[in-house]
Amino acid sequence: MIKRTLFFTTPAKLSTINEQLVVETGNSSEGRKEVRQVPIEDIGIIILENPQITITHVLINKLLFSNVVIVTCNEKHIPSGIMLPFEGNTLLQDRYQDQIEASEPLKKNLWQQTVQAKIRNQASVLEKNNIDGTKLKTWANEVLSGDSKNYEGVAAAYYFDKIFIHFITKFKRSREGDAPNNLLNYGYAIIRAVIARALVGSGLLPALGIHHRNKYNAYCLADDIMEPFRPFVDEMVLEIIKSEDDISSLTSVLKQKLLTLPATDVSISNERSPLMIAAQTTTSSLVKCFAGEQKKLIYPKIFLQE
Repeated sequence: MIKRTLFFTTPAKLSTINEQLVVETGNSSEGRKEVRQVPIEDIGIIILENPQITITHVLINKLLFSNVVIVTCNEKHIPSGIMLPFEGNTLLQDRYQDQIEASEPLKKNLWQQTVQAKIRNQASVLEKNNIDGTKLKTWANEVLSGDSKNYEGVAAAYYFDKIFIHFITKFKRSREGDAPNNLLNYGYAIIRAVIARALVGSGLLPALGIHHRNKYNAYCLADDIMEPFRPFVDEMVLEIIKSEDDISSLTSVLKQKLLTLPATDVSISNERSPLMIAAQTTTSSLVKCFAGEQKKLIYPKIFLQE
């Protein structure tokens, strides 16, 4: 079952009763209090944006027990932190051991597959928008173990130079850059949370990456595995640009569109699946790769035809 993403932008009190998330908004003294309930088992991600949101400790524990990702936002309303459970799988010790003992050749092979999947999805995004993706597909086939020739970087420079060409004269991908960087940043943060949740659910350590290494980053593996998922964000941002006149500000309307990413249909193992479910398929295949049960990572693909 696809889990829900809940987004809180206004002051609210979040608590729990009878395995339900209880949301209280408004002012009871003014007769404007509103109370809603959502089954915790239906939730996958909660995004807390307003600084006047309060949440009880009991609710936090219940959310984490159900493998719900809690995302907090900073003063710019951009996701700034993720809370995940310590225990998301009954086979933690065995899976941690397999992950920790993974050989360098295996990790380099997994990174090769990851970069190839990302570049092929980038090529598909271009082709769906009548832009030639031949170079990207060629580079994807030339990626070596560990991506020793850095085709990921080469492909990214080419891709972002082309992707918005019909709408923006010259686009530069940068976290602090002009729009639509704001939309891309927000979408990537959502995908990162989805992947982190799937990794924990599969019994893996999000901090121990196959390529990314940073002692200050608790989500190196999430940053690795999310790479082929990024083009799904790019594709949605393109659709937003086509339909919206003003994308300079990250409005609630634009955020609501990006928050549908976890439910977006993707192609994985020749089947249609919501992205959140596909993420679990990917991380489950990673577990099998670490355990030596299979060699191929299963990543989703961009639909070329609707």
